Amino acid sequence: MSYDSAKAAFADWGVDTEAALERLKTLPISMHCWQGDDVVGFEETSGASGGGIQATGNHPGRARTPDELRADLDFAYSMIPGKHRLNLHAMYLDTEATPDRDEIEFQHFAPWVDWAKDQGIGLDFNPTFFAHPKADDNLTLSHPDRGIRDFWVEHGRRSRDIAAKMGAALDSPCVNNIWVPDGYKDTPIDRMSARARLEASLDAMLANPQDKAQMLDAVESKLFGIGVEACTVGSHEFYMGYAIRKGTLLCLDMGHFHPTENIADKLSSVALSLDEILLHVSRPMRWDSDHVILLNDDILQMAQELVSAELLGRTRIGLDFFDATISRTAAWVIGTRNMQKALLRALLLPLEQLKSAEDNLDFTTRLAVTEEIKDMPFGAVWEEFSARAGVPNGQALIKELDRYQSSVAGRN
Repeated sequence: MSYDSAKAAFADWGVDTEAALERLKTLPISMHCWQGDDVVGFEETSGASGGGIQATGNHPGRARTPDELRADLDFAYSMIPGKHRLNLHAMYLDTEATPDRDEIEFQHFAPWVDWAKDQGIGLDFNPTFFAHPKADDNLTLSHPDRGIRDFWVEHGRRSRDIAAKMGAALDSPCVNNIWVPDGYKDTPIDRMSARARLEASLDAMLANPQDKAQMLDAVESKLFGIGVEACTVGSHEFYMGYAIRKGTLLCLDMGHFHPTENIADKLSSVALSLDEILLHVSRPMRWDSDHVILLNDDILQMAQELVSAELLGRTRIGLDFFDATISRTAAWVIGTRNMQKALLRALLLPLEQLKSAEDNLDFTTRLAVTEEIKDMPFGAVWEEFSARAGVPNGQALIKELDRYQSSVAGRN
């Protein structure tokens, strides 16, 4: 179907496709750097990820240097409509120096800022509380050893300073997201003390105010993972309370909840108590495995809630998956485009009609409209969006993905 025909079909439902396309152009996705190199990073002692994080597979083409990773990102962005962001972990510094985590400075990430300026994109940041000898016990900010806690508090402070300088340099607030792997493999006796230590460490880390025009703090929970099967110190309840009390963003990661929980259902609840939300969009499979996101019900429902609850202006959307069994650049492209497709589908829903039916307790009409709209030509509108951005679709996209993968397959 042509775009003009699709436009007319949606108009019959009271939906303006042009307005949807214009809105979608304004929604950046923060693409995560760690898909490109299997969460290894570029520190002097880079190695296995640790902290309950594991990328499986050995597909050829892993980025081994910052330049290779940036080249891969350049290609991925060229296959994705719109202007987006990069989510950078502290372990991805680009420098000949060898600072430990409590010694990192803005200068160690300056090449990333220069690249972002050239690309016209924003940066987000994350302190890295894993893959380090002082995180071997899966305890960092909540560790019983004060010296280890102090080390990680200093790392967090420096990360916030770096993020603020990134935001200032790029004239775009940098979200600095705090996630720690802290937890226990078997049932602990004293959860309270561990959580009190985590809270005190966070307070110390966040004590220095930062300009919110430059940097936004976010805190991220987790439910379970490798090595923390029995207890995660930074649970959802812990961080939800902390974010509300301290005024930070709350990060909701789709892989960090029980498999039967739905992130879409949480958004409106936490939005009543928080100014802004951070999303890490992923696809867990039986555990926090962070598969490449599909255009499935979970993603569609989340996007619909963002649009229906009018949360797009208060939500930062980031991605978090890492799959080393497939082309890493293709994973970025497919996942990011799927997030955009979900948002577009949500923007093309006849929400006024659906909300009216619901308010009038006309659940029959709500169900009928919900099902009938599934047959609408969403694909034709997406193709128009891609065409206007000059990026390929269908077989042409697959050809480009294959071409680039062939060009990097010799990396070892």
